[in-house]
Amino acid sequence: MPLAAFTTIDSEDAARSLARAAVTAKLAACVQIEKITSVYEWNGLQEEPEYRLLFKTSAAAWPALRALILRDHPYDEPALWAVEMTDGSESFLTWIDTTATG
Repeated sequence: MPLAAFTTIDSEDAARSLARAAVTAKLAACVQIEKITSVYEWNGLQEEPEYRLLFKTSAAAWPALRALILRDHPYDEPALWAVEMTDGSESFLTWIDTTATG
């Protein structure tokens, strides 16, 4: 079952580095990067530019992808979560599962 995994990071260079590491290691079939603004509570109210990464991965590759992200992420407490892709283009979902082999 394919998964969509998300995290945010503070710089475009760090986002690209993390994305390339995941795809090169076959832990993600694709990673999309977009610039966002996050408003959050962390030792007071914060508002910062960030980059959101969407990793298209497989359930089999997820444990290793999670470990890579947590190991290489610069934040003390990175936002990291994954959700199952329960419906969609069958050929697209199959591509993710056959590409993100871990």
